[in-house]
Amino acid sequence: MAESGKASACRAEDCEFKSRPELFGDGMEIMLLNTMGRRKEIFKPMKRGKVGMYCCGPTVYNYAHVGNLRTYIFEDILRRTLELNGFKVRHVMNVTDVGHLTSDADTGEDKMEVGARREKKSVWKIAAFYTKEFFNDTKRLNIWRPTIVCRATDHIKEMIGLIKKLERRGYTYVTDDGVYYDTSKFRDYGKLTGMTFNGLHENLKAGARIEFSPQKRNITDFALWKFSPKNRKRQMEWKSPWGIGFPGWHLECSAMSIKYLGESFDVHCGGIDHIPIHHTNEIAQSEGATGKKFVKYWLHGAFLVLGKNVKMAKSIGNIITLQTLVDNGFDPLDYRYLCLTAHYRSELEFTWENLQSARNSLSTLREKIKMMRDTMKKEKGKGNSDAVKHYRQVFLEAVNDDLNTPEALSVIWDLLRSERKISARDKLKLLHEFDKVLGLDLERKEKIERLPKKVKKLIKEREKQRKLGNYEEADRIRERIKELGFVIEDTSEGVRWKKI
Repeated sequence: MAESGKASACRAEDCEFKSRPELFGDGMEIMLLNTMGRRKEIFKPMKRGKVGMYCCGPTVYNYAHVGNLRTYIFEDILRRTLELNGFKVRHVMNVTDVGHLTSDADTGEDKMEVGARREKKSVWKIAAFYTKEFFNDTKRLNIWRPTIVCRATDHIKEMIGLIKKLERRGYTYVTDDGVYYDTSKFRDYGKLTGMTFNGLHENLKAGARIEFSPQKRNITDFALWKFSPKNRKRQMEWKSPWGIGFPGWHLECSAMSIKYLGESFDVHCGGIDHIPIHHTNEIAQSEGATGKKFVKYWLHGAFLVLGKNVKMAKSIGNIITLQTLVDNGFDPLDYRYLCLTAHYRSELEFTWENLQSARNSLSTLREKIKMMRDTMKKEKGKGNSDAVKHYRQVFLEAVNDDLNTPEALSVIWDLLRSERKISARDKLKLLHEFDKVLGLDLERKEKIERLPKKVKKLIKEREKQRKLGNYEEADRIRERIKELGFVIEDTSEGVRWKKI
């Protein structure tokens, strides 16, 4: 039987609020749509200049799909925007490596056990492998690693302690299969959904949300601790005052967020599918145990869909991984750009055509940056400081308005098309600043492509024919160059080329 591990230690620098240098925050207000209340609110953290942020992490029984990863991109934009405005952010993310059952009804198998049986490996090896793969994916998407990453299996002691607090306050009861939270005892249960079930539990009927168990007092009650099956030994199980078993999925997020951020903190994020059950239950158990308001701002990202109302989900097998995109010739940052084209609270439809369009836009953006670097070397005189201030202001207004990344992208394209007297040097400086939020790695140096001698010779021959006025022959040579995999463009500074 596995023993409860000690809480994962964090390095000294990780245990403090971290920030990157403030870029150009000037005291402008940040507006965020708070799911609790369904309205935009001015962001004011509990501690001046510091933000505690918790994001629900992956269940590591399989690869993350690009729908999952869209949520982490939105959370990354939030963190970057907060730090752009000068806040120091402690970002905590859990890794669920036990307790997430295949049914929201507290029934079915642990997803980790399912993954282990599928691959004929131990649960511990499955967890280690898919945790590593998840962070490989987030790194390829240029998502900042959380300040603290905490695994559920390292915090069994804290979870048992939280159940004891709830037990002392009269919120729990025991059934044949575990320890349950009595939701009828918690005033305003369900308030995150915009409705409450207080006083209505006896009238609720079993439906799509939850399969009713005869031993549950209320249909909305949920497991805090599940007992191990009597006829089968689990790979992950621990001793507890109530019996050998394992924690409920919802419990881990409350226990770990409280441990690293305190009983009340600023921001909690996740996907919209977490609102009715997971986050609703987190609020009930956390506030039930502490008597304090759990979270000030709740933010939720919408689904990535494959068609009208078709959600991407592992449970129905219609997933696309980040590696699938790479295998089809796309850069992971092409997908990040695609995600930025839609507001995080709007559904985004995934098609290969949409992804190709995002790749084209990002490629064009990189090409324009390359051209500006060349132009900058020949520039003379001072820039236009008023124009710089204008673009800095409108970009900040966009991201501070509930992370409006489509508008932020439009600011970039407006800057590139600008007829204002703004130098290439100033444009590049602004793009560098904007990219600290968008995370597209615009300054990444592309691999230097060498022009084959045959193509180089054809370009020279084409130039010769153009000078002689033989334009039909020049066009024929251009087509020949294209057949060899290169496109050329005539500019005032000479011929430019790039590989197709």
